[in-house]
Amino acid sequence: MRARLIVFPVKGRNWCFSRSIDPLVSDSGSGNTPSTLKDLWKRINFSSNPNVNSTSNANANIFAANAELLVDFTSNKMNNAWISLEKAPEGTFKRKIHGVGLKLLSRVKPSEIFLKSITNEVSHVEVTYPSSLNARLVRRRLRHIAMRGSIIHKKYLYGSVTLLPLTSAFMVLPLPNIPFFWCLFRTYSHWRALQGSEKLLQLVSDSAETPDGNGVEHGTNKLLSSPWVLQPSKELEELLHQGDDDLNKQAILKICKAFDLNSNDV
Repeated sequence: MRARLIVFPVKGRNWCFSRSIDPLVSDSGSGNTPSTLKDLWKRINFSSNPNVNSTSNANANIFAANAELLVDFTSNKMNNAWISLEKAPEGTFKRKIHGVGLKLLSRVKPSEIFLKSITNEVSHVEVTYPSSLNARLVRRRLRHIAMRGSIIHKKYLYGSVTLLPLTSAFMVLPLPNIPFFWCLFRTYSHWRALQGSEKLLQLVSDSAETPDGNGVEHGTNKLLSSPWVLQPSKELEELLHQGDDDLNKQAILKICKAFDLNSNDV
């Protein structure tokens, strides 16, 4: 799967990293996730059938695939529960819980959302950046956010897992256990961001040279075989310099519209 990444500086050393929206990929991913516990058990039981010829590596891959399937199933259930809270009538207790959830979600950093979008299915990345920037600088910033994300999200993953047993004690109360579900979500989110950090670091570190979309001398076959391609964009450069030196909200919205980005994640 090829993913298109948009990279541009916002202010000073602060950069924006985001992935273009691909509805076909999201629809196909949700269709592969089982919707009921019965379907989940069938999928896990089918893939876990013993095979005398299977090696230890094959068994490890089966275990990882089953764990991924379980996480996707839990994530799908959490998303459905969140949608039901969002559709609740105004003034109800469910709608108030949804408002609390929105305030908590606003604290999630855009870099975490970006790293979560780099799934294991991604095998190639096309990096679009302003044409005035140096290609090596863009690649260095991508490697930096990947390495930094792998360290930070591993630390916070362990912290979130540690808090799960403590917050589960609130289950005895008659009210919804918001702290437990928040810690559960943060555990899932940090795990996904950690997976994305490792995958992105693997992709941008596989080649020694810097392929770019305009470099004919590299050859078409080499560009296609490379796990990453740096693509300078004059359109993005023009959008960045339409206003003041610092990007305003309108300029960011124009960039999101031109490059199919989710404005809430930028």
